[in-house]
Amino acid sequence: MKPRKALFQKLDCVQIRVPDLVSGLAFYCDCLGHQLIWRTEHAAGLQMPGTDTELVLQTERDGLEVDFLVENADQAAEEFVVQGGSIVVAPFEIAIGRCVVVSDPWGTHLVLLDTSKGLLKTDSEKWVVPTV
Repeated sequence: MKPRKALFQKLDCVQIRVPDLVSGLAFYCDCLGHQLIWRTEHAAGLQMPGTDTELVLQTERDGLEVDFLVENADQAAEEFVVQGGSIVVAPFEIAIGRCVVVSDPWGTHLVLLDTSKGLLKTDSEKWVVPTV
């Protein structure tokens, strides 16, 4: 039997809710030493040494979120359902591509995303700039 190709390519990011970005950045950057990669009004990406997985601070949703990179979010959602999972939030557009929220057979929610639009672009102060 031929081994299946893994659906998840890598851990894209771990998202942590903070009450506001100023205090979140002060703690995770100034106190814990993480470097700012990018930021928007409601979120900031931080570098973790030894990996390109980001630590993302965000102010919009409660809880911890784990995001997995996939080749194609729509196709990954279909495969996830075929294999026994379910879709919690149908595929939708995000700044870097497409995203879907799925649930495994035991109720664990996972975020699957692709980078079909390319990575975020930033200015000299790390603010995300619109792409043309």
